[in-house]
Amino acid sequence: MRAVYAQSINPEQPLEALAVGELPTPRLPYGWTRIRTRAVSVNHHDIWSLRGVGLLADMTPMILGTDVCGVLEEEPEGRTGLKAGDEVVAYTVIGADGAGVPAGEHRTILSERYPGTMADETQVPAANLFAKPANCTIEEAAALGTSWLTAYSMLFSREHGAQVQPGDSVLVQGAGGGVASAAIQLAHAAGLEVFVTSRSSDKLEAARRIGADAAVATGERLPHKVDAVLDSVGSDTWSHSIRSVRPGGVVVTCGATSGDQPGAELTRVFFQDIRIQGNTMGSRDDFARMLRFVEHTNLHPIIDATYPVDYARDAFARVLSTDLFGKVVLTF
Repeated sequence: MRAVYAQSINPEQPLEALAVGELPTPRLPYGWTRIRTRAVSVNHHDIWSLRGVGLLADMTPMILGTDVCGVLEEEPEGRTGLKAGDEVVAYTVIGADGAGVPAGEHRTILSERYPGTMADETQVPAANLFAKPANCTIEEAAALGTSWLTAYSMLFSREHGAQVQPGDSVLVQGAGGGVASAAIQLAHAAGLEVFVTSRSSDKLEAARRIGADAAVATGERLPHKVDAVLDSVGSDTWSHSIRSVRPGGVVVTCGATSGDQPGAELTRVFFQDIRIQGNTMGSRDDFARMLRFVEHTNLHPIIDATYPVDYARDAFARVLSTDLFGKVVLTF
């Protein structure tokens, strides 16, 4: 089958480790099912995999991809309401609750231990399949995995999120990326006051168009301190995040695209009772709730660009650039 995969590991030049070509169809594990892939989104996780972060060299070649929208090839066992031919999306965290794998298996995301979604066919545990939100296109639905689940969990999760409520205020650092654009839309739809930062005036304007109440330059003082900060940038924005949250508020971090060794600002953290919360995607229940929320509020993920699978290298290069706003999608 045709696939986009890491043929090797290259920390300095990740695109040199990327390949598009034919690979054998993986064996289908017990309790899993196959879907015919229609669209997948490209995430920074895929770039990190090519660099060797979370993916060992001896695991290559490894099919990349952590999001998918496709068509069921056959009715999955044990899943009522889904049938062959249905358009579906998948929760791609594996081992979090034992679905389709031995109990106690270490949590991974597709493309780390099990083949990812960037192939003609994708295989996932049957329990992880959900109907595509009716309001979304296939390309939009393909963006609802990693970034949108992460943004939803960062905002609303009881275990790993800010637990914000309507009327609260939130700062989203770094407008433009998939998590940030998702968080702006989700927070606006939930009745939050949304502040956004970026170094790009074009991205600030785009953020206003999708729901930001105020959009300021990176590092600039906000109109007032916020109840929660969502930070996927890391070193470049960490100090501003800590200084922008109110005493007793929370800073939720899900990534470190600018580096993971910022000044800790510990004095400010403990003196103002600031909670620091880490987040990696979310639970299956979070995913199900997020899909219902997207459909009920008629949200549409922002698609920056769409590429046919044979142009995967261009799609990955787009994600590596600083120009994008929203998600980059590959179609099959």
